Amino acid sequence: AGGRTYELKQIHFHAPSEHQIGGKSFPLEAHFVHAATDGQLAVVAVLYETGEENSDLKKLWRQMPAKVGQEEGMAAQVRAEKLLPENRDYYRLSGSLTTPPCTEGVLWLILKNQGAVSEEQARQFSELMSGSNNRPVQPLNARAVLQ
Repeated sequence: AGGRTYELKQIHFHAPSEHQIGGKSFPLEAHFVHAATDGQLAVVAVLYETGEENSDLKKLWRQMPAKVGQEEGMAAQVRAEKLLPENRDYYRLSGSLTTPPCTEGVLWLILKNQGAVSEEQARQFSELMSGSNNRPVQPLNARAVLQ
């Protein structure tokens, strides 16, 4: 994007979603955080709607630490691309990170199509986080959303 090459640095999740499409919220959202060599950040956001159990999320959830802040090594690898829907059309906007320090100037690519997550999988994640871990949906203000 923008003539830069980005490298995936981390994947994390929020429940419920921090973004909406057409005013609709989703039970789970994944953020694929990328950085370019010049420090520019880009986040690919995937929204998950309630549906069938997600086998790739299941692999991650089995390895999820029992407590917030606890670190666990990954015994089984999950390919990041398996967590994305097949159709990868996206909305593009400039925004900020949704967790402190809430850095501005972040390129956001929010996928238009959703992945699936079972009610049980969304519940498991929320229980681990002791409830919601999302930033409330923010107003667009002067940001342009490109399609």
